[in-house]
Amino acid sequence: MAAQGSPALPARLLLLAYDTAKDRVSGAPDLALAVRAGALAELAARGLVHEVDGVVTPVPGARADDPVLDQLLQLIEESRPRSWRRLITHRARVTRDTVRRQLVADGYLAAERYRVLGPFTGTRYTLRRAGYVEILRMEVLAALAGPAAPEAVHPDQAALLVLAAAGHFRRVLSAREGRRHADRLTALAAHAGPAVPEIRRALEAAVKSAEGTRGANAG
Repeated sequence: MAAQGSPALPARLLLLAYDTAKDRVSGAPDLALAVRAGALAELAARGLVHEVDGVVTPVPGARADDPVLDQLLQLIEESRPRSWRRLITHRARVTRDTVRRQLVADGYLAAERYRVLGPFTGTRYTLRRAGYVEILRMEVLAALAGPAAPEAVHPDQAALLVLAAAGHFRRVLSAREGRRHADRLTALAAHAGPAVPEIRRALEAAVKSAEGTRGANAG
């Protein structure tokens, strides 16, 4: 799905969640779910998985020659049958963490170890190519509000925007903007590639459930 030489869809989703001024992810509490949805959409676009009777099935023996996508293919193969939504939520952080490591290896992020408490340490991921993230944001905003008809928007940009919106990336568009552009987002989803409309709906449901859980815990 990605243009030659550019990161694949899940990696671009992760980068798009960054606030370049603060050099950290901001306004995307369910980033892992969105990144997993992006990986599933990439697999579907490459014809490596398909949905039959509500169950996502990998093509036997299929490989993507991509560490993130091949890891997810293996997880699907070894797991019990699952729908798009269940695959979005099942061990989603595994895909997010692999995407971050790949972005470090490719020079888009830098990884810095820091001390959390006593002997424990964590890893902070900072941008090395903030300009690229700004370009991504301008491109998806142009896809959202530009003059081009939905079918004239490149499927890459359509998929990136649609899944960022479904994942509630508030750095990209607010809830009010999402409601105002709902019809265009639906039209873009239909043009974004195989299974994107279904994955979009599954991601929206997964994010809504996660938000409800956080609200219940806060209460």
